[in-house]
Amino acid sequence: MDLTQLRGFVAVAETGQLTRAADRLHLSQPALSAQIKGLEQELGHQLFARSSSGMVLTPVGRDLLESAQKVLAAAEDLRLQARRMRGEVSGKLRIGTLSDPHFIRIGELLALALERYPHLDIELHNYYSSAAFEAVREGEVDAGFYFGDLAQPSVAALRLSEMGYRVVAPGGWNDDSPDADQHDIAAMTWIMGPAGSTHNQLVRAYLAERGIEPARVVEADTETLIAHLVESGVGLSLLREDVAWALEAHHALSIVGGSRHLTTLWFLYPAERSADPLLGAVLDILRTLWKLPEPVRGRRGR
Repeated sequence: MDLTQLRGFVAVAETGQLTRAADRLHLSQPALSAQIKGLEQELGHQLFARSSSGMVLTPVGRDLLESAQKVLAAAEDLRLQARRMRGEVSGKLRIGTLSDPHFIRIGELLALALERYPHLDIELHNYYSSAAFEAVREGEVDAGFYFGDLAQPSVAALRLSEMGYRVVAPGGWNDDSPDADQHDIAAMTWIMGPAGSTHNQLVRAYLAERGIEPARVVEADTETLIAHLVESGVGLSLLREDVAWALEAHHALSIVGGSRHLTTLWFLYPAERSADPLLGAVLDILRTLWKLPEPVRGRRGR
């Protein structure tokens, strides 16, 4: 057997589907199927049973999964130790980004990475926030930016900044208009991110706290599009306060009420890869950019 077969076995076990596992490993489905079949022949046991929902581990497969994960972890530790002994930081790191590159300072990150680690190749993939979280958890990217709440032990995180949001309305909103705390705003159209996104959760939490069920909802997948729709008179939304202030200053929209709604910007990465020198290099750059304290006793993340 080889590590490639074990990686395929673990990926299928963790995703429960050949298609998703093949996507994670950047393989064709037939190639991954051949790896699993070869491993089963070598071990002399069937590892998976097909079901209507996907691939299900057999009892033998369940017993062998933890051992396979330990072998892969040991192999990764060996590779990282060799890199540390060479004193090198080289390789490719896939990072999930959000729709506003200026706010997450991605240009500054890449510029500093080129200066400090010329052999570090960073590949960027854009997501909305909750999709970025799933991409890190599923292994589609090695790390990523995310804003919202965290409750996943498999994902470690570096806290970058607090984010404030304000209720915004089309320009011309005035004192004669209904206040944002009154129930008649339920008659307004509300613009929010896709279902499951952090922005969608923020807007719905704001409305739920006031007992409001919006009459109409329009979904938009970027903050730029949300701002444009508010400016165009489509409806109300929550907008990051620095963006809201700038647009209000140009009379493009109006900030409604004085309430401020907070969330957190994070940089996520798999907890089991905390010792990875590639991630360590990026974390050090982020601490420089965001003026964060160094980790205590070698610990990274939060």
